[in-house]
Amino acid sequence: MKILVVDDEKTLVKGIKFNLEMEGYTVDCAYDGEEAVALAKSDNYDLIILDLMMPKKDGLQACAEIRAFSSVPIIMLTARSTDSDTLMGFESGADDYITKPFNILLLKARVRALIRRSSMSSESASAPKGFGDVVIDEESRRVKKCGEDVTLTIKEYDLLLFLLKNAGKVYSRENLLNLVWGYDFIGDPRTVDVHIRRLREKLEDDSAHPKYILTKWGFGYYFND
Repeated sequence: MKILVVDDEKTLVKGIKFNLEMEGYTVDCAYDGEEAVALAKSDNYDLIILDLMMPKKDGLQACAEIRAFSSVPIIMLTARSTDSDTLMGFESGADDYITKPFNILLLKARVRALIRRSSMSSESASAPKGFGDVVIDEESRRVKKCGEDVTLTIKEYDLLLFLLKNAGKVYSRENLLNLVWGYDFIGDPRTVDVHIRRLREKLEDDSAHPKYILTKWGFGYYFND
């Protein structure tokens, strides 16, 4: 498993690299957002750890650019802890968000969880599923709309597949955080709203009037079967 760690704090990068290599991962390092995007384009990583505040390109811009060509799991690191900063991280395409200073054991647990979720599909493949012009291939984790590939983050894909497999059932934000994110999420439950909106923008014909990923006002979200 190969991980890219990007932060302008070289001492922090050195510490993360050491701890991840002790877990058996191969680790590349970069120190600004521009270098992060270039490395993500030139190599195949299983996960990227990306700082928010960096020179040349900040983490939000780098994350958004990486998302334009890759669905690699991304963990965002930041010294900011406000809910708005967290939501901005998810808006740019991050799969997870950890606030500095953090316990290295927490970071390693999040790394294992994201990599495990990314690889689970190959172990539990099934026939492609679909709705409207959208086709989901679990074996390859590929999603197509009108025959064209749609790039989803790990969490967007997991959320879509969960709702599709449980069509008609309404889930609150808190339910979805527990069932899809897979751990006790500390942060703004509106994270779910961000992911739902991004799925609608990518998959619905009219995101303002969705036909498939619907809201039950006062209760939560569900997939219309």
